[in-house]
Amino acid sequence: MLLLEDDPALRKRLAAHLRGLEAQVSEVGRVEEARRLLRDARFDFALIDLHLPDGEGLELLREGAFSENTGVVVMTAFGGVKKAVEAMRLGAGDYLAKPFEVEELPLAFLRCRTTRIAARREEYRAEQIAGEADGLFFGESLATVRAQLDAILTAERRLEHGLPPVLIEGETGTGKSALARWLHRQGPRAGRALITVNCAALPETLAESELFGYERGAFTDARQARIGLFEAADGGTLFLDEIATLSAATQAKVLTAVEGGTVRRLGGTKEISVDARVIAASNRPLADMVQQGAFREDLYQRLNLLRVVLPPLRERGSDILPLARHLLSRIAARHRLPHLRLAPEGEARLVAQPWRGNVRELDHEIERAVIFGGGTAPLDFAQLGGAAAAPAAPWRNPAWTLPESGFSIDAVIDALIAEALRETGHNVSAAARRLGVTREFVRYRLGQSGPAVGEGKNDSPG
Repeated sequence: MLLLEDDPALRKRLAAHLRGLEAQVSEVGRVEEARRLLRDARFDFALIDLHLPDGEGLELLREGAFSENTGVVVMTAFGGVKKAVEAMRLGAGDYLAKPFEVEELPLAFLRCRTTRIAARREEYRAEQIAGEADGLFFGESLATVRAQLDAILTAERRLEHGLPPVLIEGETGTGKSALARWLHRQGPRAGRALITVNCAALPETLAESELFGYERGAFTDARQARIGLFEAADGGTLFLDEIATLSAATQAKVLTAVEGGTVRRLGGTKEISVDARVIAASNRPLADMVQQGAFREDLYQRLNLLRVVLPPLRERGSDILPLARHLLSRIAARHRLPHLRLAPEGEARLVAQPWRGNVRELDHEIERAVIFGGGTAPLDFAQLGGAAAAPAAPWRNPAWTLPESGFSIDAVIDALIAEALRETGHNVSAAARRLGVTREFVRYRLGQSGPAVGEGKNDSPG
């Protein structure tokens, strides 16, 4: 531990107490002495005075002399709180106003350590979110969505403040939360807070106080004032997931916050200005809910300015396998496994699934296959059950399924034969080779269907 204090008597007393706590203490009384020590050594903690004969302890913080792993506690004389606040802004973990009892030191270091741990956790969480958001997969099926997002981000970079809300709609599991994080990370507020609220998890009695805060005495247990999540997201982004689950009364307050940029705490009389960029999400079309009287039309109209709809995975047929490979790559990296691949029968099973749980279900199935498959063999997804169908032909849309009303397979066969005949100049032998059938089969179908299938039944060698 580094102890920087110019008063010899106080320094001796503090050092003795710290050594009694089994700390190894390096004592100095000048800024320059501390600077030399910090060039050659790293300390877990530092206790520094702000006012010293050859300068201010703040200089060390401004210079970045301390390691990011050093917890700094500053000492300041009465009336020097302003300097202490500046020290906290520069990275100090806590401060003590002189005179103080030496017994306060352990608590100060504990608070400092707690702050460091919380900051590191937040940094790690931000890195994880950034990695997930930056690795979002769009694919060909989301080309229109990507174009909309790029237009939204361009507008946001122009505005910087008073950003319009964004509404994301899509079935559960389509990636609404991931898209909201991506929007935040790509936008002008990437370095500010992203507050995520699962509105469906908020009890109706608590939703208002959580979102808008409350003043002391607003209700029985309100012993002190508390800011709401709109205020916490000031300058950043507030993501309201499953916004349709909020009550009509809470929706009205959300409208005021979004439209007017102000909130009023529960039990308060003052309007508080907030600049929170709002992203809302719903797993049901809000327009339908408005028609049913289940969602406020005025709030819907405000949110509907910038609306993005994520299609279900079953409608993204051409992207299922590229998306699966993308997810597999990320999952393998997270599990510290070498490059993994999909077996042909595994690809066929993935394409054949209805994916009612959308991207989330696909992600879980891939991770399950990685874990139970030992992390080495190509993934065949045998756990999905059923025999693997043959891989989809290149001309067939993998998302296509048989219509419930049925269709004529004879008409399809005749249409394929007609197409093969057109492409081969009505050469039956060549058409049969392209179709992978015998000439007799083609002749049989032609005889059954008549001239409508193909005329000029040329059977010259092809």
